[in-house]
Amino acid sequence: MRDLFVTSIDGTYGLTTLSYILLAVLLVALIVVASFFAKNKDTKKMPTKQLVFCAIAMALALVTSYLEVYSFPFGGSVTLFSMLFICLIGYLYGAKTSIIVGVAYGILQFVIKPYIYHPTQILLDYPLAFGALGLSGLFYKSKNGLLKGYLVGITGRWLFSTLSGFIFFGAYAWEGWNPILYSMAYNGAYIYAEGIATVIIICLPLVKNAFDQVKKMTYLD
Repeated sequence: MRDLFVTSIDGTYGLTTLSYILLAVLLVALIVVASFFAKNKDTKKMPTKQLVFCAIAMALALVTSYLEVYSFPFGGSVTLFSMLFICLIGYLYGAKTSIIVGVAYGILQFVIKPYIYHPTQILLDYPLAFGALGLSGLFYKSKNGLLKGYLVGITGRWLFSTLSGFIFFGAYAWEGWNPILYSMAYNGAYIYAEGIATVIIICLPLVKNAFDQVKKMTYLD
């Protein structure tokens, strides 16, 4: 543990050089594995297109995560549809691929903007919370699969974020609030505010048709 974390003056943790190296290697490995899960079973070609799609989705999610509509004082923000791009992978390739991509994206977020209150908190707030967005892939063969998957994915993220907030940040609960209710409300505020805006966009016929065309492209070799 000493080789991976350093303790800051305020009691939080920081990453060592070794941590960054290991995380970078893990990140690349996860993207490659995700692309193989997304491979078209009818071809024996290397899954180059799938790899590119997964990488592009992560890049778009990262860029839009910095386009914040509103940032909450104790973490969390309403972004310009950043969660949608991870859920889109689920719509294109299914749950196995999108969960791995979500975990990889969580690691990327952690590398770029780490907040380490406790090592266990890292697991809940980053790979598990963002990995849960990959649950969107459970509906990739369903009618309106992107919409259904998106709602399930962001709810999965909310559950892990709520658990982390209750365990590690319950002391910051608003006066008179139970810590679990505070965490549910606080995390739900930014996750579902972005979620409502995204659902409106997804339901627009032009956008829906565009995503359907992208899905067809992913399987054309």
